Amino acid sequence: MSTPEDKLRRWRLALGADAGPQAVSLSGDDVGMDRTLAALYDGQNSEKRQGGLGSSAPNVARWLGDIRQYFPSDVVQVMQKDALERLGLTRMLLEPEMLRAVEPDVHLVATLLSLNRVMPSKTKETARQVVRKVVQDLEKKLGEPLRQAVTGSLNRAMRNRRPRHNEIDWLRTIRANLRHYQAEYQTIVPHTRIGFGRKGQSLKDIVLCIDQSGSMAPSVVYASVMGAVLASIKAVSTSVVVFDTAVVDLTHLLSDPVEVLFGTQLGGGTDINKALAYCQGLVRRPQDTIFVLISDLYEGGNNAEMIRRAATLKQSGVNMVALLALDDNGAPSYDHRNAEQFAALGIPSFACTPNLFPDLMAAAIKKQDLAQWGAQHLGKDAK
Repeated sequence: MSTPEDKLRRWRLALGADAGPQAVSLSGDDVGMDRTLAALYDGQNSEKRQGGLGSSAPNVARWLGDIRQYFPSDVVQVMQKDALERLGLTRMLLEPEMLRAVEPDVHLVATLLSLNRVMPSKTKETARQVVRKVVQDLEKKLGEPLRQAVTGSLNRAMRNRRPRHNEIDWLRTIRANLRHYQAEYQTIVPHTRIGFGRKGQSLKDIVLCIDQSGSMAPSVVYASVMGAVLASIKAVSTSVVVFDTAVVDLTHLLSDPVEVLFGTQLGGGTDINKALAYCQGLVRRPQDTIFVLISDLYEGGNNAEMIRRAATLKQSGVNMVALLALDDNGAPSYDHRNAEQFAALGIPSFACTPNLFPDLMAAAIKKQDLAQWGAQHLGKDAK
């Protein structure tokens, strides 16, 4: 339990110089902690806020090192994000020395991707290393749950009763033939063989259509990693398309999610209609296609035609869902009118966290009601 002295100390650190003359005095590491907080949060105008760091790269590098010394990783990431916004440190990220001092996270990756076109060549390799570190961490955290959710749903959705040897699902085959156990030979006679679909045959087609406008930056990072994981599952065929006012198909880069991310161009306008028009051409088997539009639905193109295209996709049998965000940032800003029109077409629209995305894909593969899934998992904000 915190002592009164601990509470006073924490209030002093939280309030900084505004704590007043009666505040507890600081000593030891608290002094350094207070200094790093003051450099970022003290003062009411930008000049004073910048006084602790200035525009000197060594000062910023030292500050980045200090916050990693005094605070846990999740707090460091919040402070770095605040520093990018409050202190104008974005341009500092164009220096490799700065990148090496920063704690990698999704928001940093999004910032680096937005700077991709202006990044000097000496920085690009360091930036790729930072991005790859975050991508590897995300794959480690999210990859296996997504693979298990998708393959498990496909196993239940389709059985191949005449599999070739390399297509046999041995676990299910053994379970199905336990009654044929031969005790004298200590073996099971596989009267029934259960397998997956034919090798090389995709059971579902998945299209991720990703809005790369600036407001969707964290979603682009998560969606690119998810797309690469899905592409590693042979039983599904995955396409990844990104768009602003132009449309770029990045499917050929899915073997390396870092390349996918550097193939994006964050910022710019939004033409959802043009993206849907391109993706219509990717749909070969509507009844077996899952179409995930990741966008806040703010349309800069032809809105009426965008709604008509979405209706055509839905009516053709495509299982379509609109994710207003794919991140952990909470309730997103989105076009409520378009979301309501999508919902009226039977296309549910809601924000989804990365941790819930595998379960969403499993529900889509099993052709569950995604609007109901959204209501169960995300509450009243799902449309």
